Amino acid sequence: MRLYPAIDILDGNAVRLVQGDFDARTVYEDDPLAAADAWVKAGARQLHVVDLDGARSGKPANLEHLRRISGELGVDVQYGGGLRSARSVREALQAGAARVLLGTAAFADPQLLEEVLAAHGPERVLVSVDARGGRVATAGWTERSELSAQEALLGLHARGVRRFVFTDVDRDGMLEGPDLDAVRRLAGAVEGELVYSGGIGHLADLEALARLRAPNLDGVIVGKALYERRFTVAEAQRALQA
Repeated sequence: MRLYPAIDILDGNAVRLVQGDFDARTVYEDDPLAAADAWVKAGARQLHVVDLDGARSGKPANLEHLRRISGELGVDVQYGGGLRSARSVREALQAGAARVLLGTAAFADPQLLEEVLAAHGPERVLVSVDARGGRVATAGWTERSELSAQEALLGLHARGVRRFVFTDVDRDGMLEGPDLDAVRRLAGAVEGELVYSGGIGHLADLEALARLRAPNLDGVIVGKALYERRFTVAEAQRALQA
């Protein structure tokens, strides 16, 4: 499995939130490029960048940071947050994203998802399935639908999506570990690749995910635990290969 160090950008800073609460933020770097550079120097081979300003406003607000990170560091970047139009997706890819991450738009605008998949291919388009209490959360995690995470994955797969990010919002930023049964169930729900995010706090959490041997579990996004130096990038990568 692959490690995706997370860089969440809010008001120009690299931050982490707790359970998606914009008022419960910790600023770790004034410059997102500095955070990205630290992870790459530590051995990261890919990064997960989220434009929180874009997620809140509905359109990308930090493409210049994406441009700097992808242009100066030479690693694959998957980028999401506010990508709710074909133009926004195109601009993110032109700014250097290796892959784009759709959230709310994938559920609210089926035509957009179809258009983006046709234009860029399923290898460059991920869809984020974020859940609170087992139900899909949208609009920057501020709204919750009645759709379960598994129903969402199955429905998106039927529409041609093959790459997914699943975030357990209730565990996000809590450092209390993943729900392994839920991860196993969701990774087995569809064919394709699933990246997990939410609650990673210890190396043992990564080792437990690796031991699931879930064939569709492609990687893990880690943010707060890395920023707080609970383990290093190298240690995390070794744990995921256990």
